[in-house]
Amino acid sequence: MPKHSEQDDALAGLLGLGTHSARKSHYPELVARLEELEAERNRYKWLFEHAVHGIFQASLQEGIRAANPALARMLGYKDPAEALWALTDLSHHLFLGGDAELKQIRKTLGAQQGLFGYETRLRRKDGSAIDVMMNLLLKPDEEGLVEGFVADITERKLAQVRLLQLNEQLEQRVAERTLELRKARDAAEAANRSKDKYLAAASHDLLQPLNAARLLISTLRERPLPGAEHNLVERAHLALEGAEDLLTDLLDISKLDQQAIKPDIEVYRVDEVLLPLVSEFQSVAEAKGLGLAHYIPAYALRSDFRLLTRILRNLLSNACRYTDEGRVLLGARRRGDKLRLEVWDTGRGIAADQLQSIFLEFNQLGVQRAAERAGVGLGLAIVDRIASMLDYRIEVRSQPGRGSVFSIEVPLAPLPEQVTVDAQPKATLLGDPLPGRRLLVIDNELNILDSMAALLGQWGCAVLTAVDEAAAVEVLDGTAPDLILADYHLDQGVTGWDVAQSLRMRFGQAIPVVMITADRSDECRKALQGFGVPVLNKPVKAGKLRSVLSHLLSDAAELVS
Repeated sequence: MPKHSEQDDALAGLLGLGTHSARKSHYPELVARLEELEAERNRYKWLFEHAVHGIFQASLQEGIRAANPALARMLGYKDPAEALWALTDLSHHLFLGGDAELKQIRKTLGAQQGLFGYETRLRRKDGSAIDVMMNLLLKPDEEGLVEGFVADITERKLAQVRLLQLNEQLEQRVAERTLELRKARDAAEAANRSKDKYLAAASHDLLQPLNAARLLISTLRERPLPGAEHNLVERAHLALEGAEDLLTDLLDISKLDQQAIKPDIEVYRVDEVLLPLVSEFQSVAEAKGLGLAHYIPAYALRSDFRLLTRILRNLLSNACRYTDEGRVLLGARRRGDKLRLEVWDTGRGIAADQLQSIFLEFNQLGVQRAAERAGVGLGLAIVDRIASMLDYRIEVRSQPGRGSVFSIEVPLAPLPEQVTVDAQPKATLLGDPLPGRRLLVIDNELNILDSMAALLGQWGCAVLTAVDEAAAVEVLDGTAPDLILADYHLDQGVTGWDVAQSLRMRFGQAIPVVMITADRSDECRKALQGFGVPVLNKPVKAGKLRSVLSHLLSDAAELVS
């Protein structure tokens, strides 16, 4: 026991506690603290030696001073001692960036005492490189001494490279697929353009004989024929009308699908749009025993005259076709800043579950047999496409067995000023203005010339025909005609308008002109609009032709009188 007391005294003296009783009282506490420090040191030593990531302590000037086994394995050394022996120069033995990289690290640590998430490449024992991410801490109490924590990110880098390669491969595949799709699209567009050109050319070529046939049939219809022959002529007339409607619908639907039609928006009075349609469908309604009523208020609208007329014509045609008894009404009413144009009928009506399908191509509701079909069901599909192009809303209300209402809203416009006319109505010429009139027909199709001559001759006109200007001058024999009917496209790129203008200059007279064409393109339409003369599309309807001729010749007679 005395011996133990001597040891305690010696330890107390070593620690500076002396033999004073107050100092001796702190000894147990100090021993306990020393044991805690030893345990903490052992724990950190264990963590240092068994850590998954590399840990090192280094002088930025003298190289690595301490390294754990994980760092040694990471760099390809068998143990930390070998790593310490080899890594005496950081710029040449550790960092692949050399002096420049080490200089930048020193600069960063000098400014902010730490470098975190730093990605770099270290040199391994065999000279290969390893991708790592490290955190570097500058110890404040020892100048230039750094503690580093290193994580191997080789797998992550390889994954990034693989991802980059996959992205490049994907982009290449997308580019190749895009190129394939572009080629397919170009081929489809080329096919569509070819189809449109073919359809336009075919329609023009088909309309020419259809025009000649219609004129001949119209001539026969106006002649007194026995019952059987009259019935055959009427059947031929209906067949020609069906062929014409089908061809016109196919051409229009193709143009609308290819966006080849551009709206020409102008302001028109409502009566300018609706009254010609009332006149056109009056005979159609009467032929089916239907009444045709109209209500036309004094408003103006802003639209494309031709496209809007086509919508209403198709709606009226359907109303007359699917109404067996009663009447059809064409009218207009104001709704805010819109004008709602409506077509009412007392026909068969449409079931609620079929209201959307009526706008599909080749769809004819309630028609089961081919003999009952009229057209191919493109009328409302054309209406839908034109309305979409003009941004008009179409509404349909219908009750099976009671009838339907189709309406379309168009923008209202200020009513244009009307030209002041005499309060006294003009005296109208009595009788038919056509008999005895000398008419010149110009067309490069001989069968059309023959057909037109037969029809006009039946109306009492003196008809002269020519295929070009030279022939026209020859048949006129120095005397101006009362009116010129000219086909627009003649041979050798010459137009009927060119010939008509030349004849006007030759005779020094503003001879009335009617232009006739089978070309329904926008370019042709715009060109003909600038001439300021009536334009008839082939196949020419006899009734419309007679109406136009009577109007022009009546006006000419009034000017003479």
